[in-house]
Amino acid sequence: MSRAGAVEQAANRLPVQESKANWIWRSMKRNWQLYALIAPVVIYYIVFHYLPMYGVQIAFKDFIASKGIWDSPWVGFKHFERFFNSYFFERLILNTLTISLYTLLVSFPVPIILALMLNEVQTKWFKKTVQTITYAPHFLSVVVVVGMLFIFLNPSTGIINHLIVALGGESASFMTDPKWFKTLYVMSDVWQTMGWSSIIYLAALSGVDHQMHEAATIDGASKLQRIWHINIPTIAPTIVILLILNLGSVMAIGFEKIFLMQNSLNLESSDVISTYVYRAGILDAQYSFSAAIGLFNSLVNFTLLVVVNFIARRVNETSLW
Repeated sequence: MSRAGAVEQAANRLPVQESKANWIWRSMKRNWQLYALIAPVVIYYIVFHYLPMYGVQIAFKDFIASKGIWDSPWVGFKHFERFFNSYFFERLILNTLTISLYTLLVSFPVPIILALMLNEVQTKWFKKTVQTITYAPHFLSVVVVVGMLFIFLNPSTGIINHLIVALGGESASFMTDPKWFKTLYVMSDVWQTMGWSSIIYLAALSGVDHQMHEAATIDGASKLQRIWHINIPTIAPTIVILLILNLGSVMAIGFEKIFLMQNSLNLESSDVISTYVYRAGILDAQYSFSAAIGLFNSLVNFTLLVVVNFIARRVNETSLW
């Protein structure tokens, strides 16, 4: 190629390269309203989720408040080894996994079943009434829900124990019995969340083509067959996405409700990683040790999320990314 041809070709590429460099700026200038709407969310995540990651390094240090995070001495994996070798490690992992998987096993399918049932209801007033009743508990605070559990399950004045005694049974102290903790936690969670969680499935079911149901009815399909072969496959991608998200946070069981229901008598069954981090970090001021436990918990959740997402993508081509 001659020198003149090379110069001409470079000159032709220059406007393209320049336009690519300025594309982001032109896009932001043209759609500034959209960027303004998303800006608070981006700022929130940067300030409260990404900048605090600077402090994660105390998990590998003996944090001394007077020296600050940067000047505290490095100790490597000392705190992780201490946690792995601690007396509570097995109990914490077992309780966390048991409660999370128990919750997932029971709480995850219930909203799906509720949505499928509500979708088949033709009487509008009845459907709205059921929706209102099942949605309402979502708006109760965790403190109120746990308070209701203590009132209803009180050994001497609770209505549940009164019914048990009236039927010939013996009064039981449900809230202090380790055997009942996980069941009470899961069932109260189902009661509080099933209505609200069913909304997304009802939204997905609204996209079902009615012509498919009409064709299936003409072919002699029963209502259950139409639900199984039309409705469920339609919402299957939504189910998979939510299942991935739930499995990806299986170790991140909520702190508030566990803490409110926990007492010294049911600690054997209720002590999970989040409550142990609270005791070690806030009450005992072992900041580096509790940071190491929290980091371990986050890494396990992240690994589970990636693995489950990979499996879901290979199995049915539905995934988060």
